[in-house]
Amino acid sequence: MADWQEINGGVTAPRGYQAAGITAGLKPSGLPDLALIWSDVEAIAAGVFTTSQVKAACVDYCRQRLQAKHSARAILCNAGQANASTGMQGVRDAEETAEILGRELNISPESILLASTGVIGQRIKMYALRSGIPQVVAALSDTGSDAAAGAIITTDLVTKSIALETTIGDRPVRIGGIAKGSGMIHPNMATLLAFVTCDAAVSSHLWQQMLTRAADQSFNAITVDGDTSTNDSLIALANGQSRTPAITEMGAEAEKLEAMLTAVCQHLAKAIARDGEGATCLIEVQVTGAYDQVSARQIAKTIAGSSLVKSAIFGRDPNWGRIAAAAGRAGVNFEQDNLQIKLGNFLLLENGQPVPFDRAAASAYLKQTAADSSLLPDLIATNKSNDLSVDRSMIKGQRVDNPVIIAVNVGNGHGSGKAWGCDLSYDYVKINAEYTT
Repeated sequence: MADWQEINGGVTAPRGYQAAGITAGLKPSGLPDLALIWSDVEAIAAGVFTTSQVKAACVDYCRQRLQAKHSARAILCNAGQANASTGMQGVRDAEETAEILGRELNISPESILLASTGVIGQRIKMYALRSGIPQVVAALSDTGSDAAAGAIITTDLVTKSIALETTIGDRPVRIGGIAKGSGMIHPNMATLLAFVTCDAAVSSHLWQQMLTRAADQSFNAITVDGDTSTNDSLIALANGQSRTPAITEMGAEAEKLEAMLTAVCQHLAKAIARDGEGATCLIEVQVTGAYDQVSARQIAKTIAGSSLVKSAIFGRDPNWGRIAAAAGRAGVNFEQDNLQIKLGNFLLLENGQPVPFDRAAASAYLKQTAADSSLLPDLIATNKSNDLSVDRSMIKGQRVDNPVIIAVNVGNGHGSGKAWGCDLSYDYVKINAEYTT
């Protein structure tokens, strides 16, 4: 049993945080597009960012800020324009954004972190942002997490949010998070934005280490389409407002906090994978028997990222040959005669050889799992980024608790790992074929 419980509140569940989300006029659709997360006090800050050589101005800005100072009080995120590949003017736009927000909050720009999402090559609409910043500051609330979560999404069909609570010493400690992401999702990292808040007191070096490890087991273990973005940012704040003793080194309390941080990140990561553009179901690949965890995760990510595996799942086809082929090309050594593959409870391959199974029943398992985890019972979303006309009141929410399970064993090693992805449907091409036209 997990040593924590789920609570309401997202990023404003931990003590000492407020959030807001408004419509500033950045998106052509007129949907909410500017979010702010605010800590009442200076908070320890950590970040994990895209590994792409082509990076948005906000990514370089945050990296520079965190290298110079391991704390922050505010995270501002705009949706609609990525501000990536926009040259020095994009850098100046990011710097001006921080300066305007700093004046509005009466804090130094050095305590502000930035994130952007939208179409690559487009600058932020600064005329709209300049007037929007005072509005989003005025809208800050200790119940504003849902509004913030709604203001950072683009092609997402649902918002992603979670908050957990545990006890350290005799006091409650909370971690909350919101995220966005639906397409251009692939390690390391993916087209995603994720913001995490925590009210524990943690040293800066330890908080960064915890976040990096949590990212490896969550956001770096999901894939939708094999493409990595220019804007990926995972930012986590820890403001110490739980009034628990500072955690400065690994031990029982640090392990508990890191486990809860990882659980928050995994929930958000799986929600992103489930909401993959055009997807109809979440896929979880479980690999055991590898030499070590790194090897197991590599096999799992390769299977989850295989276009042929994803297409077979969409077609409700229990085609284990595609799974075996993906495992074999993962770049990890294992004996073919040890390979075992299961789809749900159906054993498909044992000791490297096929075994008889009920193909119709296995296909029915795929159909039922997709139906049970449906995000849109009555809708098919094929709209383009920034122009979604889906009636969000009809969306039932994020379902990450009922994935299609692909279990693969490759030997007798102690290494195990997981990865998450989604199926590849016709609608993925529809959504992306005319993304900017």
